[in-house]
Amino acid sequence: MTAVGIIAEYNPFHLGHQYQLRALRYQLGEELGVVAVMSGNFVQRGDFALLPKHLRAEMALRCGVDLVLELPTVYAMAGAETFARGGVAILQAAGAVDYLAFGSECGDLPLLERVAACLDSEGYRTLLRRFLDEGTPYAAARQAAVRSLLGEAADCLSHPNNNLAVEYLRALRSLGAAMEPITVRRTGAAHDSGEDGEIVSASRIRSAVREGEDPGRWLPEPAAEILRAAQALELAPASAACGERAVLAVLRRMEPEAFRPFDSGGEGLYRRLYQASREAVSLEDLLERLKTKRYPTARLRRMILAAYLNLECPPDRPPYLRVLGANSRGRELLRQMKQRASLPVLTKGADVRKLGPEAERFFRAEARCTDLYALACPNPPAPGAEYRTDPVIL
Repeated sequence: MTAVGIIAEYNPFHLGHQYQLRALRYQLGEELGVVAVMSGNFVQRGDFALLPKHLRAEMALRCGVDLVLELPTVYAMAGAETFARGGVAILQAAGAVDYLAFGSECGDLPLLERVAACLDSEGYRTLLRRFLDEGTPYAAARQAAVRSLLGEAADCLSHPNNNLAVEYLRALRSLGAAMEPITVRRTGAAHDSGEDGEIVSASRIRSAVREGEDPGRWLPEPAAEILRAAQALELAPASAACGERAVLAVLRRMEPEAFRPFDSGGEGLYRRLYQASREAVSLEDLLERLKTKRYPTARLRRMILAAYLNLECPPDRPPYLRVLGANSRGRELLRQMKQRASLPVLTKGADVRKLGPEAERFFRAEARCTDLYALACPNPPAPGAEYRTDPVIL
């Protein structure tokens, strides 16, 4: 079976995601298998996912995805480069995926490949160091260095989906992955936009849900039904506001040096976070005290949650492939994976004990993240859900 891989958050699954799947099946055939590597309970912008991961996996399966694998939190909560590399490594290890598909604002694969090659060049690294040494924030320094080498092509880095697309291409090259890249031009409202229309941003949908609005007109009907059922059971929406006292309680118990591992820039930001955590009375207040021109808000949110979750540095690839859900076509892909995958395929949490101590330690860390995520849900489930919850099978 021909299969395409997608790295996604589906936070939640909306009409833009449905458009992407239809475009891919139009291009590659209706029998195309779709494998999604989906973020777990925490997402890349440094936030709690709107719904628990198994419910988001069910949304995806009922709306056209065939197999959902988990992108563990250490990758899902990282910057674009690590996020992309983790997702590509999982799809590569699955051994059953022919294409890697991703959205982009430009829809121009040759342009994105030129920029990706530039970012891997020595000339770029030299220029980047120069701009950083002059005090330019990282994102601006990155774009300025590329503009010095490629001119207007650097403008594509002003858009978030283009940025991720470039990182997917870099990961394909550095990992030697055989998947062929395909980009689908993004349609509808811009990323993180509050605009209304037929296809709106996931950010607009999350805001609507948290404000008590029904966002059903922006979701495929199966996804809307799952969201409404979760709300009725008070399993959603999860939010930083609901979990902020748990986050602040953990941070206030930490000593200054305990924050250091989460300061990826090594510029002393951890001291600022330590001090702010002693003064802030809410997460919004904490972010205001941390904010500077040098650091984007998403990076600060990730740093706060990484400290709360006590996240370790991500390995080059996870010790297993975790299945969150599958339909009949997905189960066929799973059978292929069990023959071809270069990593063990984990379907039941309790079976991780068979995979050795490294896999057990990694799984325990993910289970801790799930238990801490639960504290941001309106009706928190009991701890240990990671071991009790089986994949969604349709």
